[in-house]
Amino acid sequence: MKSTSFYIVTSLIKLKGIKSNFSKAPIDYLRLRKNDVKAPNKKLLIDQDSNTFKISKSRLTEIIPAGIKEKDSIILYCPGGAFVYGPTDINWKFCAKIAKETQLSTFLIDYPKAPEAQIEEINANIDAVYNYFVEQKSIKNIVLIGDSVGGTLLMSLIQRVLKSQSKIKSKGIILISPVADCSMTNPKIEDVDENDIMLSLNGVLSAKQMCAGKIDLKSEIISPIYGNFKNFIETYIFIAENDIMQPDQELLVKKLITDHVFIKVFRCHKNHHIWPLLPYMKEAKESIKEIISIIKTLDYNIKDEKIRK
Repeated sequence: MKSTSFYIVTSLIKLKGIKSNFSKAPIDYLRLRKNDVKAPNKKLLIDQDSNTFKISKSRLTEIIPAGIKEKDSIILYCPGGAFVYGPTDINWKFCAKIAKETQLSTFLIDYPKAPEAQIEEINANIDAVYNYFVEQKSIKNIVLIGDSVGGTLLMSLIQRVLKSQSKIKSKGIILISPVADCSMTNPKIEDVDENDIMLSLNGVLSAKQMCAGKIDLKSEIISPIYGNFKNFIETYIFIAENDIMQPDQELLVKKLITDHVFIKVFRCHKNHHIWPLLPYMKEAKESIKEIISIIKTLDYNIKDEKIRK
């Protein structure tokens, strides 16, 4: 049974007309960007300190929990936004909550957006950020969190790291409503579209085409489901039933299982895209508790390995 807060938030999403923004092709990315928050205030960060700097063309903001001591683990959070906008206030609030509850430095990456930048440049920025942390000897574990296309970018990152046999410092990845296949060709998507109150096929596909440029949307460069998942890191995936990304997420789960990847799936009946980020919803609060528990487990495992050595 869904909570009262679920129905309230659902009604608000419908009133805001979010789906209409994703029903037009080409997508009106400038309208979507009106909700971007590039410099969060203290209220969004729950009164935590922050530090912003640039790596390549990306703005990286570290949220620093009060009283934090040096840690072996950090969190790298890659927000979604259909490749064309963001981050927004809900990304900052989520990121700040995670930092406060885990007591880990949490970095939000604001990468270049399409159509000004396309997938090859965006991927190069994600690589530069990850390599920056890999080169820091004090950091033993980079916990990766990505929602929507943020999950897309992080999955592709790990695939590239494994392919190049470069050093990997991530024990696990948390995917919240990830976009596994940007081609949006799964025939089951149209059935889910009717119940999705946030996203629609036309606008989403338009945004993906803006990002891909001349790259085939079925290329592993932009659609990680077509890449290699052998020896992939521990994966935790949050799937909503009424999300047009859900059919491809289920295919992703099957592929990870086939490739013997450790995976844990969290499904939410009748819920929507990126629901753990939606404020005030009881189901979101429960999901954030799960995410915090996962992060603490990954952090503990790193400490345990260090002790055994």
